[in-house]
Amino acid sequence: MQKKYSNLFNPIQIGNIILKNRIIAAPTGMMDLTPDGRLTPYNVSYYELKARGGAAVVTLGESITETETGESHNRQIHLDDPNSLPGLTHTVLAIQRAGALANIELSHGGKYGGLTSIAGEETANRASYGPSDEVRPNGEIVHAMDHAMIYRIVKAYGNAAKLCKKAGFDMMMVHAAHGWLFNQFLSPVENKRTDEFGGSLKNRARFLLLALDAVRDSVGQGFPIELRMNGDDFIQGGMTIEDYKELAKIVEKKVDLINVSAGSHEAENLFVRTHPSMFLEHGCNVYLAEEIKKVVSIPVACVGGIDTPELAEDIIVSGKADIVEIGRGLLADPFWPKKAKEGRSEDITPCLRCFKCFEAIVKSTVVACAVNPVIGFEFDHKYYEPKMGKVKKVLVVGAGPGGMQAAITAAEKGHQVVLCEKTDHFGGALKFAQYIDFKKDLAKFAEVLGNRVKNSAIDIRLNTTIDQDYIMKESPDVLIIASGVEAIIPSAIQGINQNHVMTAMDAEEKVEELGETIAILGGGLVGCELGIHLAKLGKSVDIIEMRSEVAPEANEFHKMALTMELEKNVNINLNRQAIRITKEGVWCLNENKEEELVKADNVIIAVGVRSNKELDYELGHWIDEVYMIGDCKKPSQVMQAVHEGYYIAREL
Repeated sequence: MQKKYSNLFNPIQIGNIILKNRIIAAPTGMMDLTPDGRLTPYNVSYYELKARGGAAVVTLGESITETETGESHNRQIHLDDPNSLPGLTHTVLAIQRAGALANIELSHGGKYGGLTSIAGEETANRASYGPSDEVRPNGEIVHAMDHAMIYRIVKAYGNAAKLCKKAGFDMMMVHAAHGWLFNQFLSPVENKRTDEFGGSLKNRARFLLLALDAVRDSVGQGFPIELRMNGDDFIQGGMTIEDYKELAKIVEKKVDLINVSAGSHEAENLFVRTHPSMFLEHGCNVYLAEEIKKVVSIPVACVGGIDTPELAEDIIVSGKADIVEIGRGLLADPFWPKKAKEGRSEDITPCLRCFKCFEAIVKSTVVACAVNPVIGFEFDHKYYEPKMGKVKKVLVVGAGPGGMQAAITAAEKGHQVVLCEKTDHFGGALKFAQYIDFKKDLAKFAEVLGNRVKNSAIDIRLNTTIDQDYIMKESPDVLIIASGVEAIIPSAIQGINQNHVMTAMDAEEKVEELGETIAILGGGLVGCELGIHLAKLGKSVDIIEMRSEVAPEANEFHKMALTMELEKNVNINLNRQAIRITKEGVWCLNENKEEELVKADNVIIAVGVRSNKELDYELGHWIDEVYMIGDCKKPSQVMQAVHEGYYIAREL
């Protein structure tokens, strides 16, 4: 019988090992290591979960070969510390016991070993060493590496490879992309040397080639070495795809797999290309791997927002790449590979590409995922399962993401669950994501949750308005209120109730009724994303914001991408207070208290939302357990609603 995605699940040989499928869990670094760069049981459980999910290979990220010069922030694995061996060994064994092969990314920050990194804190006021002397715009000084340091680092790569092989790793990746050490030496923009490590591409690649030789000498012939390199730096004057095709031919005999990525971690406008934002198409960097594959005879892997088994299968079938590497997608759903193999791709939780994972790891050092409450807490889930006493009747009010997640989790525990929703659809406000092209993953997430609700033992009651009498009649043991929010309408603005004025939700659903010029009142995340969407449709969009910045609630990584999109086509009017709306548009007071007109055919209200608190904790007088989750407690984002729904229901 022909299996679905048969090419994606066709084994492939890399060096002397065979991968059971064409899916590699791309390298992801952890920041909740010990201060001296050693793995903890929490990290072991994180990588183990990916292996249990069915990936052929699980790769540890950001493992530094020489700490003194190469640690780019204060939470990276130290491969020059022999005491890192136990944690590495435990991680390898956990990955292998779960049915995957263990891989590790050998890296060095280059000049970012002494500079402030986007990924973390400055590293102890160390001197910074890169290919060339440099004074950065903020005054930080980079020193050119001398020959002794270059050859010392080459030796460190060999020693790191020995340690990793001793730990039991099945393969190793040498990182030469994303603005790190070897990418710095490869770049004609950064490498101004006149010795044998500068000038021609062959010379600029010499450092990398020496390191690859050192790794090979340590691991032996046949042991798989993967090289991660860019396909394009996307920097003016930097390496292009044609340059990287030449590099691929130079390194081909020294490695067994080439992993093609793009851009740089350390440039804000490129971070969101290296890790594609929601504004980019899925698989946006795959064409680079396709070009590299044309000039080499060894396998090539691609990476970059590969979201579905259908896309992955097409990449393999069309010959664009031999292997797909998935990063954030396996945080959203570690069981992506298993579900695809079993023909359950419709149940794969989609990655929203919202950068909540990056925000969490930088803020607290503990990774998290907006749509997967388990990520970052794998160890706890492995060893702690709350005991269930009696079966409880659980009434959930509201079928938004938080309410659906609470209902699903409570039903999985074995409770009797009733889910009530006042509208005729699941998803709450997520319903409107279907109308915005770059929010389709959010709409898909609502669909996945809705299907799980339908496939669970849940009593679903749509078009049902809940009041206290209804609740008392049902007499639940537990009441979970997830009733969401309602839009704030600033009634003090004259003309706010005219026909050409509407809320953001109405505008998303009725975009065909809008004119050509749009004024959006409110520069929060909702207003900004709606403005980008309308601009993409060809509308002329003005955002009017009272504050001095837009989208202050957005995490810094999503804001990078958001700002880039806003700058393309949206007019931003900061420090403006709307005072009245007329047929001509919106009259505002500027910083000098002068009136200005922002012309518009339609005005959209996106000034914020308030919690819907028709039901509240007062019901606790009659019901043993009452919980409010998500927006109805405090206006928030998807992550808070999903996590609260999951953990409250898990403890019932």
